[in-house]
Amino acid sequence: MIAYDLQCVNGHSFEGWFEDRKAYEVQKKKLLIACPVCNSTSIARVPSTFAIKSSNPLKEFSDQQADLENISKKIVDFVEKNFDDVGADFTKEALKMHYGVSKARNIRGVSTKEEEKTLKEEGVQFFKVPIPEVPDTDA
Repeated sequence: MIAYDLQCVNGHSFEGWFEDRKAYEVQKKKLLIACPVCNSTSIARVPSTFAIKSSNPLKEFSDQQADLENISKKIVDFVEKNFDDVGADFTKEALKMHYGVSKARNIRGVSTKEEEKTLKEEGVQFFKVPIPEVPDTDA
């Protein structure tokens, strides 16, 4: 096994484990390696920080984690305040707006892979925003 430090085109760093270098190259070519933060498959190997002394790597990581959590919360808050939640009717509502049956508006909801395929085939533009889990504060 070999571990590589990877980074997506959006600057998110993560680690990947592979059987060998060839396995990494095959998976990268087939776009099977995706950033765990933004799901981008445009990734590259980056130099490992192993054995490189840093001033305070734990504080830097902690600061980056706090920044990421803050940005994630702002995105979730924005979507919740500015998009109508149509739940499982997302595909139906998106198609109605696309064909002018209903007025265009910002919507959010859930869809299956098959529904997403239908939306793409119909030319409906949409994007997925992963919603991070909120820690349970009742425990």
